Amino acid sequence: MKLTFYGAAGEVTGSQHLLEVNGYRLLFDCGLFQGHRAEARQKNEHFSFNPESIDAVILSHAHIDHCGNLPRLYRQGFRGPVFCTSATADVAEVMLNDSAKIQREDVRYLSRHLKKGHPSIEPLYDQKDVRGLMNLVHPLEYRQEYEFAKDVRICF
Repeated sequence: MKLTFYGAAGEVTGSQHLLEVNGYRLLFDCGLFQGHRAEARQKNEHFSFNPESIDAVILSHAHIDHCGNLPRLYRQGFRGPVFCTSATADVAEVMLNDSAKIQREDVRYLSRHLKKGHPSIEPLYDQKDVRGLMNLVHPLEYRQEYEFAKDVRICF
């Protein structure tokens, strides 16, 4: 078993923890890093692992620093299931759509104020990515055990 902290380690935002066990790669949360614009952009734009290599995501709750980068993970090739409670799924959908809208509005504003020759800015993700990601969500009931692989189980 190997646990790697990619976010919210030494800081309080951008929660991402990768558990590798029995050949299975589980990502616990995939949050947005929130901070100074340039630092946040760099941390949120690039993952320290290949999104296509993740077998499943376990989402603890729908705060944006825990779920906010899931649509970007989807945009970059993740297609595994996302497990959470049904309440978390409902709130995450609202939060992620709102985040996509805010990003679109921020890009519009910043694009009007870019200096000549500055590269264009794009949102990290859009509503299409949110819809694609939400199609991967598999809500689990409280106290319902789900087995990913031999001896790898989750229970909310």
